[in-house]
Amino acid sequence: MAKVITYYYTHVSPWSYLGHSRLGELAARHGATIDYVPITLSAIFPKTGGLPLPKRAPERQAYRMAELKRWPQLLGIPLNREPKHFPTDDRPAARLALTAKAQGHDIAGLSLALMRACWVEERDIAEPDTLREVADACGLDGQRLLSESESDQGQQRLDVACEKALAAGCFGSPWYVVDSEPFWGQDRLELVEKALTGKL
Repeated sequence: MAKVITYYYTHVSPWSYLGHSRLGELAARHGATIDYVPITLSAIFPKTGGLPLPKRAPERQAYRMAELKRWPQLLGIPLNREPKHFPTDDRPAARLALTAKAQGHDIAGLSLALMRACWVEERDIAEPDTLREVADACGLDGQRLLSESESDQGQQRLDVACEKALAAGCFGSPWYVVDSEPFWGQDRLELVEKALTGKL
């Protein structure tokens, strides 16, 4: 039976972006499936002791920037360390992706496009026009998705996703779960792979 990786993430996390495609490649290598679960850290941090980036100590912010210089170079993935539209509200993009998922779409590509919009293309993924354009470019009906995502049902999907994440112990993004075993951060993907193959 194929293993399942449950993947909790926010589109405005550079670490989620750096690990997103690699997770897909890893899963494909081992015949695993991925349950993509977009969340908002605004629902996670207050309940788990996390702080939004602007409220973190200068030392922590400085180290984050150092890591954001190292990892894109190591991985060969383009990333703007200080994008024009960051921080931005991660809820609209999460609601959009969850709506697409509820309609039966594979949201791996949509989520990557949303991350690239933020971390490469200097676009604000909290803006409705940006969300609609990104969805359209992925071959989806952007306006339909946007309208439904902005409804009470769209918010309810996000609330449920965040409750699920918290129940899984999630306190940051990206957060991966394999056989109830949690892994935090794209730099843990090697461990995720070992868990898939029974070598951990």
